[in-house]
Amino acid sequence: MAALQYADIFSNILIELYGQSQVSVDLYNSNSDIQIVNGKNLKIPKLSVSGYKDHTRGSLGFNTGSYSNEYETKTLEHDRDIEFVIDPVDVDETNLVVTIANIQKRFETTQAIPEADCYTFSKLYSEAKRVGAKVKTTALTTANVLSDFDDNLEAMTDAGVPLDRVILYCTPAYLKLLKNAEGIQRTLEVSGAKGIDRRVHSIDDIGMIKEVPSARFKSKYNFTSGCTADVSAVQMDYMLIDPECQVSRNKYSFITVFEPGTDSRTADNYLYQNRKLNGTFAIDELMKEGCIIHAAAE
Repeated sequence: MAALQYADIFSNILIELYGQSQVSVDLYNSNSDIQIVNGKNLKIPKLSVSGYKDHTRGSLGFNTGSYSNEYETKTLEHDRDIEFVIDPVDVDETNLVVTIANIQKRFETTQAIPEADCYTFSKLYSEAKRVGAKVKTTALTTANVLSDFDDNLEAMTDAGVPLDRVILYCTPAYLKLLKNAEGIQRTLEVSGAKGIDRRVHSIDDIGMIKEVPSARFKSKYNFTSGCTADVSAVQMDYMLIDPECQVSRNKYSFITVFEPGTDSRTADNYLYQNRKLNGTFAIDELMKEGCIIHAAAE
């Protein structure tokens, strides 16, 4: 009997599942030059260079510049695993509802993907607090939500953050508040075929707005068994972030199915094992100005 290596078999399926269902997936595609090394480490480059100096006419020489290149090593810290023992009799009696493929898909959609969002957003919250990024707590209303948004864009523009790559992650409640903000101007197109579309696709220079289920948008989670909001957690309302101010990475290190009779432990059962390693980290000098969060007061 064999042990089937599902990490390769399910690779494309998992990428598709996460692309469709994981709200934070775009954060895992930023800073493509930063790769996983030695299985679990990220080497974040910190390159700095000096600026121009006045040129001396009539001189053949140029001013000498200087640069420094250092690396900060971060270790993927969210190391998770699970295994399911599957009785072949259950497969037969449930008319194939209980199969490896079905268990894999249900686990990813109901457990792994929501947890990926919970971990990512809560880690960004703690990283933002650590580096001194803005975390606002003033209550938002239809009267002040638009001016609050304008203040955020002004601060990011003044800091040189490219607004065309900034993403607004927010709860459905915040987006509803923004849609009904006092002073906002909207144009509705009515079509007999399409009906009325009241969705907000972009605001000013922010071209990507992604709604996050409020349950996945807390400041802290307990990952002891599955993923639940920590008792000390507060609700985030929005996160305005330049994906390039952080680095997030996934690594599937082990997805294996052991067939019945593989060894004494499996006996006549199938054994499905899944281990996943991921991490999210701030690029400190960029996150301080490249991330603004609004949340309830702690």
